[in-house]
Amino acid sequence: MGSGYIKNLSENVERKSVSYKNRYGMKLVGDLYYSKNIDLSKKYPAIIVGAPYGGVKEQGPCVYADELAQRGYVVLTFDQSFMGESEGEPRHVSSPDIFTENFSAGVDYLGVQPFVDREKIGVIGICGSGGFALSAAQVDTRIKAIVTASMYDMSEAVRLGLNENSTLETKDKISRQRWVDYENGYPEYIPSFPEEPIESVPADLEEPNAEWFRFYALKRGHHKEARGGFTTTSTLAMMNFRLLDYIKEISPRPILFIVGDRAHSKFFSENAYERALDPKELYVVKDAEHIDLYDRLDRIPFDKIDEFFKTNLK
Repeated sequence: MGSGYIKNLSENVERKSVSYKNRYGMKLVGDLYYSKNIDLSKKYPAIIVGAPYGGVKEQGPCVYADELAQRGYVVLTFDQSFMGESEGEPRHVSSPDIFTENFSAGVDYLGVQPFVDREKIGVIGICGSGGFALSAAQVDTRIKAIVTASMYDMSEAVRLGLNENSTLETKDKISRQRWVDYENGYPEYIPSFPEEPIESVPADLEEPNAEWFRFYALKRGHHKEARGGFTTTSTLAMMNFRLLDYIKEISPRPILFIVGDRAHSKFFSENAYERALDPKELYVVKDAEHIDLYDRLDRIPFDKIDEFFKTNLK
């Protein structure tokens, strides 16, 4: 596989490293996928694939991109700012605004490629990128169709289980961490997963932590640049941001929410589906947990995704 990619590249697919800047002037590094058989003098529909929250382009996105490139799409994957090969210091900072912006930056890049039809650009957001992709589509009308897979709304997730008192306690604790970070000269970052892949999930881990380990800590999905979580104080930015307040404004552009029937995160997609306007669809994959839609070719409904984009990118 090489360079940390969790899936071998199809012999029929070309992949090349690309870079471009977002509106803040930060360089993003991505991979561009397309079939070796396409005629680069023509224009093709394009798809941007965003990684799970804290993930990189060599994980789930490469699985989606390799398959969709074989089906005739030009596909762009990328590392979020502060992650992987993209610029941004300090590392592992999370920003709801920048992470949303980076999807539009991908549209900027694709729209000037001579072999891309700029009026036929869609996005796929896996896990946390589902929320960021929808947030981008709320304002960026160049995004014509949106697919989410195992979506997480991170602005909602950071507040799960908190009441009025615990919310205040959380804010106060993290706010005071800023003084510690300032004195240290760098922000606290506590990774969730080991530096090297392990053979099995620790027996004492409970769900959903055990599920995260089944992907990120094992050889299945491990990547040295995706060790989980973000700087501690990043949580405050996410608590102060509502990603999906304007989801109704995506209509009449279509949204396809894909979720596993056993996914612990299923309610995020269900809630977003209820708030969105038509055209929309909630597609449930049988016998699939959250992480199965990252990489399992026998679970990710590529025929459904292909049909959705062929119907709506025209």
